[in-house]
Amino acid sequence: MILIAALTVSFLLPSAARAAEPKAGVVATVNGADIAASDFFRELNRVERVFLATGKALTCKELTRLRADVLEGMVRRELLYQESKKKFQVTDAEINAEIAKVKEQYRSEADFSAALGSMGLSLATLRPQVERTLAVQKIIEADFSSKAVVTDKEIWSYYDRNRDSFRQPEQVRASHILIKVDPKWDAGKKAEARKKVDDILAKIRQGQDFASLARTYSDDPTGPKGGDLGYVRPGQVLKPVEEVLFSLKPGEVSIAETPLGYHVVEAVERKPETTVPFEDLKDRLGALLKQEKGRQEANIYIGKVREKAKVEIFPQAEE
Repeated sequence: MILIAALTVSFLLPSAARAAEPKAGVVATVNGADIAASDFFRELNRVERVFLATGKALTCKELTRLRADVLEGMVRRELLYQESKKKFQVTDAEINAEIAKVKEQYRSEADFSAALGSMGLSLATLRPQVERTLAVQKIIEADFSSKAVVTDKEIWSYYDRNRDSFRQPEQVRASHILIKVDPKWDAGKKAEARKKVDDILAKIRQGQDFASLARTYSDDPTGPKGGDLGYVRPGQVLKPVEEVLFSLKPGEVSIAETPLGYHVVEAVERKPETTVPFEDLKDRLGALLKQEKGRQEANIYIGKVREKAKVEIFPQAEE
C-alpha cells in the first residue's frame, strides 16, 4: 500500500539537527510539528521488511544508518507538507477517492480493515496520512515535475538500460477442465476420477467441443466460461499444469495431475517472448522520468528549506 511513501530520500541526519531532551511519544519536531514515534517505527519496520525481503541481514551499523535515513526522510516529508499547505488544499473528495483506490485492492471491507489493523492503523488514522501524501504529491507535481524537461535521448537511454524489464515472456492461451480428487479417497475412487478424465480427453480428441465439455464436467470456477484461462505466463498456474501446457502445440490437449485432481489442458494459441517496443512505452517512460526529476528537484529544494527550519531530534529507545 502506498500510504506514506510520497518522497524517498537517503541522507544521514545533518549536523545542524539538534539532539534535545526526550519527548514522550515523539521522535522529532519540525517547526513545532511533532513526528510521532509510532509513525516512525511503523515506517522503519516497513523499510526493514523491504531489506529483509532481499535475503540480506542488516548489521548494527547499517541499522543505525537506516534509522537515521528513515527519520530524515520523515523530516523532509514534513517540510514538504508544510510548504504544500501554504499553496494547495487537499479536499475530502480527493481523500475519499484515494482511499477507495486502496480498498479496491482487497476482496471485502473486512479484509481492508484487517490490513489496516495489522499495520496499527484505522480508517480514522489513515485519512490524515492520505491527506499528507496527497499534499506532498501536489507540490512535487505542480512545482517540480510539471516543469521538468525530459529529452527523447534520456527516455531512449532509460529504455535501453532496462530492456529486461520490458520483456514479456512467452504466453499460451489456455483452456482447462478440472476433475477434483480428494487426497483422502481410496484407490478405487481415484481410479474412477482418472477414468472420467480419460473419457473427457477421448471425447475432445474425437472432435467434441472443449468448451461444452468444460461447462458439463469441470469442477473449476472457469467451467461456466468453457474452461477459458486466457493467456497464461510462466508462474501463473500450478507447476504440473504449466509444464504440460507449455509443452503443447496450439490445438493439442493433454492431462496434468496436481493436488487438486486431474486437469485436461488445451493450448489454444501461443505468443512468443517479446520486448515491448520503445514507441509503445515512450510516453509512459517520459512521464516517469519527469516524476523522478521532480522528486530530485524537490529534494534539492527541501534541503535548502531544511537548513533554515527548526528541527529537534529526540533520542528514542528501540520499540
